[in-house]
Amino acid sequence: MLQKLWSPRMWIIYAGLAFGFIAAYLTNLGNPGNMGFCLACFYRDITGAVGLHQADAVQYLRPEIMGLVLGSLITALAFGEFRPRGGSSTLIRFVLGAFFMVGALVFLGCTTRAVLRLAGGDLNALLGIAGLVAGVLLGIFFIKRGFSLGRSVKKAPVAGWIMPAIMIGLIALLFASPGFINFSSEGPGSQAAAAGLALGAGLIIGFLGQRTRICFTGAWRDGFLVKDTYLFSGVAAFFIAALATNYITGNFGAEGIYSWGFANQPVAHSEHFWNFSSMVLAGLTATLLGGCPFRQTILVGEGDTDAVITVFGMIFGAAIAHNFLLASSPLGVTTGGMIAVAGGIAFCVIIGFLGRLKA
Repeated sequence: MLQKLWSPRMWIIYAGLAFGFIAAYLTNLGNPGNMGFCLACFYRDITGAVGLHQADAVQYLRPEIMGLVLGSLITALAFGEFRPRGGSSTLIRFVLGAFFMVGALVFLGCTTRAVLRLAGGDLNALLGIAGLVAGVLLGIFFIKRGFSLGRSVKKAPVAGWIMPAIMIGLIALLFASPGFINFSSEGPGSQAAAAGLALGAGLIIGFLGQRTRICFTGAWRDGFLVKDTYLFSGVAAFFIAALATNYITGNFGAEGIYSWGFANQPVAHSEHFWNFSSMVLAGLTATLLGGCPFRQTILVGEGDTDAVITVFGMIFGAAIAHNFLLASSPLGVTTGGMIAVAGGIAFCVIIGFLGRLKA
């Protein structure tokens, strides 16, 4: 009995429960509603903080991201899993990362926030999750046809330390708050948990993510592709813990009403077709990349420079999305966002058909 309670399957469930609780409770500590832990939102805010976009409402150096990378790094070093590697389809990874971010910012949330939004009573997230699953299935179609980004190769140790060093620099800038770093005075970027608490949360989740390999896209991919529910059990536990936390802390439902609904949800819109379509793009890009933004960020801490390139692509995508008015708002989806989502799906389909490695 005790052996079953400490099995790898149970560990990912425990990790999912802890992650879900922390992600939901960060809202009570100051993060925006249903946005306790959103990789797309956090990278977007960091992008604005360093001046790569000028959307005043979404600019902040989110310490959760820095904690996530450093927590993964410390854990990987402790368990002998820090292995600098990379060099597979660098340009394609960058562009796929950019298109993932476009899809996420049209939906208004990444694969992690889609689950958090549903756990907060936002039924718009159902359309997003359905789109995510459709995108994963399309990605599996290409994988079965032989799609691959190729093999990574071993890199010099210094390559794996560059991104963690950047994260340490961002932490220093956060606490020093120099004038050239932008901090929102209103909007989602101004809503944040205390920096020390957010950093600590990131470190804990970084440890959990590195040890369990939890992935919010891989859960669906593995379930459909190889009938393996290991990752899905962690995501399910995440949802249950976030749902329970929201109920207990009074954060379930829009405007304090304890009910599911579509209207008046925090940082969300109800354009159903685009909620679905934008997450088709997110699910497809993440499947082709081999993991969601959460998993990619964990891999950064393990020394994976391919994941670093994906993150840089996401940052570029966030800059493009806000500089060219592609990102949605609670008012709805922009024309530019619609065009970008359609173009992104078309790009991924072309890459999926042409990205087959010959024997």
